[in-house]
Amino acid sequence: MRVYSTEKDPLTDILARDFSETPDVSDVVKTIIQRVRTDGDQALYQLIEEIDQVALDSLAVSKDEIEAALQVVSPELLKVMEQSKENILAYHKKQVRQGFVSTEESGVVMGQRILPLARVGVYVPGGTAAYPSTVLMDVLPAKIAGVKKIVMMTPTDSEGNVPAAILAAASIAGVDEIYKVGGAHGVAALAYGTETIPKVDKIVGPGNIYVATAKRMVYGEVDIDMIAGPSDVLIVADDTANPRWIAADLLAQAEHDKLAQAILVTTEETLIEKVQTELAQQLSELPRKEIAEAAIESNGKIILVKDLAEAVSISNQIAPEHLELSVAEPFALLGKVENAGSVFLGHYTPEVLGDYFAGPNHTLPTEGTARFYSPLSVDDFIKKSSYLYYTQEAMNDVASGVELFAETEDLMGHARSMKVRREEKK
Repeated sequence: MRVYSTEKDPLTDILARDFSETPDVSDVVKTIIQRVRTDGDQALYQLIEEIDQVALDSLAVSKDEIEAALQVVSPELLKVMEQSKENILAYHKKQVRQGFVSTEESGVVMGQRILPLARVGVYVPGGTAAYPSTVLMDVLPAKIAGVKKIVMMTPTDSEGNVPAAILAAASIAGVDEIYKVGGAHGVAALAYGTETIPKVDKIVGPGNIYVATAKRMVYGEVDIDMIAGPSDVLIVADDTANPRWIAADLLAQAEHDKLAQAILVTTEETLIEKVQTELAQQLSELPRKEIAEAAIESNGKIILVKDLAEAVSISNQIAPEHLELSVAEPFALLGKVENAGSVFLGHYTPEVLGDYFAGPNHTLPTEGTARFYSPLSVDDFIKKSSYLYYTQEAMNDVASGVELFAETEDLMGHARSMKVRREEKK
């Protein structure tokens, strides 16, 4: 990993994000979306065969396939999934919003209703790895919100099968429909609908660059949660940090994909060498060594700072997806953290706890977007509707003022809408 020092290196170099190797797939994705819009199911079958090299008999996952998956997955994993479900539900139920009504003595009633979205599409990535944890994290908040139909899209393996663990998680979470469609064509199917796949109101879930680009292109036709880029972790460490644990946490992030970013910000120069040694040793033992090594070499950073205040300042400017405070007094720093998707406090709270089990959502803002995006939550699956009621007397009390406002904006029809009521005699 490249080592930087805030005393020696320009801040621009320290904060730089280099994803110059990320290809532009806009033209390819635009063509895929248009094919799905025009030809529906036929385009999906063709695209799955062209892109995924799989010939499917059906787009939908059958109940028999789900039952078979539940028999294949180990009882131990099913139990862990159920425990994770309970933790996720317990955390996200605290996010539920209530509507309100305000009644004024003057004859005015105002309020806000909280309504669930009707249909949501959940994209679950496949490709280099299968993520049943994403199923639980993305589906359960939608269930709490009261979404009426949850449709899941996920690519298959080379045999045309969805990994058993993903189907088991979908069953546990309560997904209504599952389709064997991934990539940009899966996003397009959710956004516009086909003969088989229903059009949804919102698409959530991470994916590769084709999925992210497709989500960006269909936004407006449907809502989306966020544009997920390469995953990242930033670890702030002091002299109490364990170099072996730090290295393990950096590699846990790096093994996601070659564009993943793992950053260590530390006050301890002696820790840097120890972490580097641990990284080399642990990399040699990692099954996804090639991916993790590429991520570490291309995007990994170690930043030496003068104190923890500067460490948090650097972190706030990077705005990491995951922030680990591997320090003696993590809660002393928490109040100073302004930009982070999720914060993991202390030496015994590695980021992977949040990935799978703890309860807070693991669908988080990436690439510095924690400055303005939030983790996926129940709020992502609701809409708010306001309402308003005036009595005749209450309307008459404010009519002249509203007319003046409308006339100032040269909208005489607006003014007349009030005036005809005010002039009406009963």
